[in-house]
Amino acid sequence: MTDLFQAAHLEKDAPRPLADRLRPETLAEVAGQDHLLGPDGALTRLLEGDSLGSMIFWGPPGTGKTTVARLIAKESKLAFVQVSAIFSGVADLKKIFDAARARRATGQGTLLFVDEIHRFNRAQQDSFLPVMEDGTVTLIGATTENPSFELNAALLSRARVLTFRPLDAAAIEKLLERAEGATGRKLPLDGDARAALVGMADGDGRAALTLAEEVWRAARRDETFDRARLAEIVQRRAPIYDKAQEGHYNLISALHKSVRGSDPDAALYYLARMLDAGEDPLFVARRVVRMAVEDIGLADPQALVVANAAKDAYDFLGSPEGELAIAQAVLYVATAPESNAAYLAFAEAQRLAKAHGSLAPPKTILNAPTKFMREEGYGAGYAYDHDEPDAFSGQDYWPEALGRRKLYEPVERGFEREIRKRLEYWEKLRRERGG
Repeated sequence: MTDLFQAAHLEKDAPRPLADRLRPETLAEVAGQDHLLGPDGALTRLLEGDSLGSMIFWGPPGTGKTTVARLIAKESKLAFVQVSAIFSGVADLKKIFDAARARRATGQGTLLFVDEIHRFNRAQQDSFLPVMEDGTVTLIGATTENPSFELNAALLSRARVLTFRPLDAAAIEKLLERAEGATGRKLPLDGDARAALVGMADGDGRAALTLAEEVWRAARRDETFDRARLAEIVQRRAPIYDKAQEGHYNLISALHKSVRGSDPDAALYYLARMLDAGEDPLFVARRVVRMAVEDIGLADPQALVVANAAKDAYDFLGSPEGELAIAQAVLYVATAPESNAAYLAFAEAQRLAKAHGSLAPPKTILNAPTKFMREEGYGAGYAYDHDEPDAFSGQDYWPEALGRRKLYEPVERGFEREIRKRLEYWEKLRRERGG
């Protein structure tokens, strides 16, 4: 019994992390989300209305998603229930829904906050739909992943997506000032080191306060750290460029142009610089996917496969192991045969679509599901290519007013050389058959 008492006493007196101690008590204290919580913010308007509705909070870690959900429950006088999709299953959700129904019978509403909601599978996500629809719970789901890709359409149709932005330098500085006020101590950093610490936080308020705690723990009496000493203390390099400013765009441009210029060594160098500066590897991976479709195209169709596989490998392995997969993809696209033929063809197709978007396709290639449409000539004269010699009919698929156009011009490099041969062969057959 004594041991249990001592354990409980120690837990009660255990020091709380600075980020937890400084958690905002009101929505007005939340930093860096003025587009949501400012006088004309989206959340401010919702809270002024009669009903709140379910929401999805989308944004990077440390931007206040959990805190805002908790404060919304407080201001709306709703019972706050928090679960994590990592540790919960359908059985846990059923207990929560039953408790919410019992609460509702007494006149008390429930705000259910689900952290990492994207980790729930389709069946688990579907389980929220009935209780959202009948008002048993007001759901707020938090995710760091794009909801369009990770959440069911049915769930998204019943919830409003609100985007939380990374905290800018001013918002991080505001948090540091609050920390100094709460602790009664100035951070022992010179101006350059303080700016470096803001950069190290990378838009994450929780990370900024954790770094501040590390600095206070490490500092001796009357000691002030410069930038280099700060990096040694917290074992983290400050970004060498601001990811929202010129250096960010300069380096990604240099990487892209090195790939386009078939210089794998320069491409690797710029990749390493970006990762060393703290760039999000998934941002780089996405740009490599873009390079594969813009600059390689069908000259090497495997380039897109390799780039996508690298993105998935990094997503699976994380840093630093997954960075090698991105490096491998950079090497692949930098050494692949190049073609922007697909890029140019699609751009021209978009131009034609905008200029002639109201033209009807020829009736021969339209389906005729009704008798009336068959009588109107829909589908009449359509030649099924698989029944034709060489599985090629040569018929005209373009709107009559436009006539046949040539948009795609494969280059004489890589796999597109083979595609060019096919197209030339089909054009020869088309002329022979009078198509």
